[in-house]
Amino acid sequence: MKIIITGASGMVGHAVLIECLEATIVKEVLLINRRPIELHHPKIKELLVADFEQIPSHAQNLAGYDACFHCMGVSVMGLSEEAYTKMTFGYSKILFDTLYKSTPGMIVTYISGVGTDSSEKGNSMWARVKGKTENYLLHLGFKDAYAFRPGIILPEKGVKSKTGWYNTLYVLFRPIFPLFKRMKNTIGSSDLGKAMLLLLKSPNEKKVFEPYQIKQLANK
Repeated sequence: MKIIITGASGMVGHAVLIECLEATIVKEVLLINRRPIELHHPKIKELLVADFEQIPSHAQNLAGYDACFHCMGVSVMGLSEEAYTKMTFGYSKILFDTLYKSTPGMIVTYISGVGTDSSEKGNSMWARVKGKTENYLLHLGFKDAYAFRPGIILPEKGVKSKTGWYNTLYVLFRPIFPLFKRMKNTIGSSDLGKAMLLLLKSPNEKKVFEPYQIKQLANK
């Protein structure tokens, strides 16, 4: 299979990339990034896009892939609703529309987050925007589409956060990671990629997965 990944420079996307590189069913991975990542592998190809609004101009490079794992995201901290909506829903919509026009038979999985508001009417701005993004994807018409809602993600296989103090906390609490992983809303970073890949082989009627359901998929 040939897979597109966004956000591979971040912790979540990088974790998903590692699982794809280890999976025998994956033959090629196209990374959509602003800057090159510091990882070289024969399966990896990179498409550098400085401005995500220009994704449609790269449509020919995105055609013919079997799946897209959309892991790109930004923190809501310090952003207005307008800015956060543009960077979360707006950029995702541009990507989804471009992929659907070129390859509607693709399977797309979007990483949102626990607490996402599918009604789009709640008090939490980020949750409404994430819900709007999920809803748009799930009703667009792809061969199949899923939304993953991870909570706390524990880094595995050398994966690191781009936020320095997060990494400090991870180092301090690593000895008790096994205890954390028993918590309902906590998953290991490897669980995301494993669960995504399983859905490519075994489609599921369920389209939105909470943390404990992601763990269940990953451990099948």
